[in-house]
Amino acid sequence: LARDPSTLPAVDLPAPYSLRWRAGVSVPDRSPYYFDWPVNRPGWYLNWTANERKREQFFGLWQQSFLELPDARLGMEFTPMVWVSNGRLYPPTDTLRRLAAQHPGLTWLIGNEPDVHWQGNTTPEVYAVAYHRAYTALKEGDSTAQVAIGGLSQITPLRLAYLTRMWEFYERLYAEPMPVDVWNMHAFVLREERDSWGVNIPPGFTLEQSGRLWEVEDHDDLALVEEEVRLMRGWMAEHGQQDKPLWITEYGILMPREYGFDDERVIRFMLGSFDLFLNLRDDATGYPADDGRLVQRWNWYPTRDSRYSAGNLFDDYGRVTPVGQAMFDFLGGATAPATP
Repeated sequence: LARDPSTLPAVDLPAPYSLRWRAGVSVPDRSPYYFDWPVNRPGWYLNWTANERKREQFFGLWQQSFLELPDARLGMEFTPMVWVSNGRLYPPTDTLRRLAAQHPGLTWLIGNEPDVHWQGNTTPEVYAVAYHRAYTALKEGDSTAQVAIGGLSQITPLRLAYLTRMWEFYERLYAEPMPVDVWNMHAFVLREERDSWGVNIPPGFTLEQSGRLWEVEDHDDLALVEEEVRLMRGWMAEHGQQDKPLWITEYGILMPREYGFDDERVIRFMLGSFDLFLNLRDDATGYPADDGRLVQRWNWYPTRDSRYSAGNLFDDYGRVTPVGQAMFDFLGGATAPATP
């Protein structure tokens, strides 16, 4: 059952570029109040929705939607997501315009893994049109809204080909570069092969194409995660986007314990990734406003998910797991340099 937020130790929202501000978490349960958060909790979260709710009116009709934000005492910033599925937007544009006007200043994620058939399942060209519609509606509702592109499942040459097709089609159709306030990626290490485990081939690509044929043992290879980040930042620099922040809005361990991904291995990967994201810098491709760092924010998957449980921060009763304790100890003991 969801906990009363007043029973949790209250914390403030983190200061920009602090360690808590950088570190986030994915919440498949939709509500963060299922869990016994310590004081050293991540500073932001997403749940793949816009937290849209509807109030019932009389005679079975519905009033307009509203956006349900977390209690301020939680100290965790909510990042809403506009779901893009086969090019359709959820919520639709009129609702997005209204929600953005009611809650200015939020960062909106447009879609989730459009390059994966069982997630967004949207070709690059169709996604470009959906993004334009969502971006326009959000900015009409709130000119201060920050709009982030949907995170591709991982960054490889094949996924960058998807991204390039999207970028080029948008510019041809709308006669201007795609307006992106926040660049976004996922950083999984999964096989790119049709009819195999992993993330398959992106929608709109031919049957005979394949990409990185990674194995299960590669899944927690931090050198490959670093390669993905550098590929993404290189692409951004080549397309005039170096002066934009880069968020990793989903990554973690999807393999089961039976494959050798026990607590010790997961913790080693998780803490290693935190160090990696904090320290990766490159003056030629990094974000100038963040001392050349390549990654500004990252989001660990998940708080709790019965399907992919090796990386769970909490158990089924909302109690902290060894993986969760390692994260919270890190957030309480490490420091991230502030922006110069």
